[in-house]
Order: sequence, then C-alpha cells, then structure tokens
Amino acid sequence: MPATRPGPPVGGHVPGAAALSPDPALSWSAPPLQGAARPVVSFGEPEGYDERMRARPLGARIRPRTAAAAACVVLGLGLIGGAVTGSWLTGDTGGSGSGGTFSAAAGLWHSVPVDDLFPPTVQGTGAGPGGADRTWTRIAVAPDSGCAHAFDPLLRKALAPVGCHRLLRATYTDATQSYVTTVGLLFTKADSAAMASLAARFKDEALDRRTDLMPRPYATKDTVAERFGDKQRASWTISVLTDAPIVAYAVSGWSDGRSVDTPQPAAVASEAGATTAPAQAGLGQEAQGLADRIERRLRKTVGSATETPS
Repeated sequence: MPATRPGPPVGGHVPGAAALSPDPALSWSAPPLQGAARPVVSFGEPEGYDERMRARPLGARIRPRTAAAAACVVLGLGLIGGAVTGSWLTGDTGGSGSGGTFSAAAGLWHSVPVDDLFPPTVQGTGAGPGGADRTWTRIAVAPDSGCAHAFDPLLRKALAPVGCHRLLRATYTDATQSYVTTVGLLFTKADSAAMASLAARFKDEALDRRTDLMPRPYATKDTVAERFGDKQRASWTISVLTDAPIVAYAVSGWSDGRSVDTPQPAAVASEAGATTAPAQAGLGQEAQGLADRIERRLRKTVGSATETPS
C-alpha cells in the first residue's frame, strides 16, 4: 500500500465523460498525467473471512464453525440491495481483529491512492433496472476536505455526533452520459460505539429516507456534471458503517441540469412498480449500485491492510 497522502489539487477534475484517468499509483496530491490510457477496473476473486475476520481465499480450508459465516459474506458481496451497504463485516465487533479493522479504516483517506478508492471505471454487472449492466466513468475528483459546505444544514446536524475528520468525493457518469452520481466517503472522528449509535438512529428514525437529509453533489465545470446542483438531486443513499469510522453515500441526477420536484431515496426508487421520474429513469439503481461497489472496494482495501501474512 502506498504511503502517499491522497488528495488531488483543487480543481483536479478531468473534463467530460471521455476524460483522461490518472495512473493507479498516483496519490491524491500528485498532478494528473496527460495522455494516459484509462485503466479497466476488474474485481478479484471473492474472499471469505476466518474467525478473526481476516480475509482468506474461498479455496482455502475453512473451519466448520466459520463456514456458514464465510458463505454469508460472499453472498452479501454479490448483492446490490440496501441491506448490504449498512454493514462493514459481520461478526464480533469486540475482538482485536475488529479493532484493527476500525483503526486501519480510519487512516485510509491519507494512505491509499485515489484510484484505489474511486477507480476511473466501475463495472456494475446487474446493477441497473431489471438486472441490466452498468458502467460508470469517473469525471471529477474533489480535493480531500472538511465538511463545512458539503452537506445541507440538517444532515450536517445529524452527522455532528460523529464529527468530520476528512471527506473524499468523486463524481461519475453512466455510459450514455445521461446520469451523474456523486459518491462520498466521510471519515469521522468517532469510536465504534458512537458509529453504532448513529447507525441505530439512522435506522430507527429512517433518516436515510428523508428528503431534507440528502447529501450534496459535487459538480465541476467543463464536465457533464457541470449543472449537477442541489435542485438536480433525484435519488440518494446513505450508509453509516459500524465497524469503521466512515459514512458512505451517493446522490444521483440527470446530466442535463433538469430540476427534480420529488426526489426519492434509492431504496424506494429501486423497488418494482415505483412510478416517480427518478425511479422510472433508474436513478435509484445508479446511486445504490455505485455506492455498493465503492463500499466493496473499501472493505477489500481494509481487509488487505489488516490481513496477517501467513
């Protein structure tokens, strides 16, 4: 894992859906290369987890008492539904393994290259309406920052108990350049108890479905997301992780700048029979599908950081 601090320079975006992509080894602070070919992102073989929550290939021998848990993890990584996005890893959160995972996750924002967290291209097999495939291309990366102007006042108030250590964001467009989606990773200052408390509150009070608690998009000039502002937010998802000090989210809209009168949470917009404009356009799947895949990469990165060499 590179030891460089992530964070592209201010204004560090690339114009249009056909934008050039940085080398995967680049850090957040390194200047973008010109003329580099966009890498294709592929996902490795799924991994299982042992009783200490250490990643191991599924081909390896798994003890009978952990086989069921490992199978559940693998199946979970293949799903798109909102139930997956609310958890980091299942299991005992009080052991040393979970503590190591929590600590490792807290430092990812300055130790992992931007392409490892927000890859230039994300494949969404089966992520669209009716199980259609999706491909998302990164068109802008925000400099790592605080949260002063990143959230609406009520959402900022709801997140205040866990604090804001650093915020990372990137904006993607689909293959047709019809939709734009901002995905964000808020690294908090909280411990595991505070994260669990916030997650419980979001679930019990359905805060992730309130239209007055939508995340804000990240828009940049000279890209198809240039007109992606607060009034263009159509669908969104928010996930408070409990085994990492991170709140992950995504918000989607149309790239043509049209305003949205009735935004709808991704979990609702993705339901069969939903008839709102965001649901019919598949914007719920855009937000949910991209958020899920960014979270998977996050889990895999943390797993690699905490895995004990054999």
